[in-house]
Amino acid sequence: MEKSQNQKIEMVFPNGIELYIKREDLLHPIISGNKFRKLKYNLEEAKKLGFKKILTFGGAFSNHIVAVAGAGVAFGFETIGVIRGEELIDKVQENPSLAFAQQNGMRFHFVDRTTYRDKSDKKFVESLHDLYGDFYLIPEGGTNQLAIKGCEEILTAKDKSTFDFVCCAMGTGGTISGIINSANATQEIIGFSSLKGGFLSDVIRNFVQKENWNINCEYHFGGYGKVSDELIRFLNIFHQQTNISLDPIYTGKMMFGILDLIQKDYFPAHSKILAIHTGGLQGISGMNNLLRKKNKETIQYND
Repeated sequence: MEKSQNQKIEMVFPNGIELYIKREDLLHPIISGNKFRKLKYNLEEAKKLGFKKILTFGGAFSNHIVAVAGAGVAFGFETIGVIRGEELIDKVQENPSLAFAQQNGMRFHFVDRTTYRDKSDKKFVESLHDLYGDFYLIPEGGTNQLAIKGCEEILTAKDKSTFDFVCCAMGTGGTISGIINSANATQEIIGFSSLKGGFLSDVIRNFVQKENWNINCEYHFGGYGKVSDELIRFLNIFHQQTNISLDPIYTGKMMFGILDLIQKDYFPAHSKILAIHTGGLQGISGMNNLLRKKNKETIQYND
């Protein structure tokens, strides 16, 4: 079982609170963080069943698309990415995530947003089989039962006995479902949603039986892929103070939320909190390109 290190956040917090971050982002140079966990058993299954191709889904800044392309190279699969947004067909080289995936051999199938919403539709999947033949299908974000099995390995036995709270950013709900399943009943699991809307609770209930979890929807900064000047400034200051890079879509929003909740006395005195760093740093250059076009402050980790 792969283990990542817990790093203490060396800041002075009120009421004797301690905060650590689990460096899942350092597990693999390309298939980092929760993507490594989610893909692990899916890749094993695809190989066991004799598939040569993997097909999956994602948007313009999808870390999942990057990870699947990298996994294809590392484990010997052809990869196909069904990409949301037909307007991206001529803009692959302008998009660092898609450019990287293409350089790693991924073929793209671009669809409009309406078609993409129906990506689970049987007829749509059949049309993809007509085009590409046999493939092992991994859903958007990689969340399925095998992915959750992988995410159940994030917490170690020591984590389960040491920490009162475990915090995790959320997109498709798979990572937090694995953490909930493997956590101790005495731990509270908090998911920080990167999306508007509370529908993720229903998704998680498909995968978990326990009740020691809740979702915080206060720190999405406008919704998935949206950022603010305040968030970008926070990421830069946090990096200066800790030398830890956070991504702006998931872990950055989560960490902003955790620090804000600490200041608001959400956590009892002497709480030990573990935040999961789920990776996602590949998308930063693409986000910076967008910020530059708007003459906004950029994420400055390499300066």
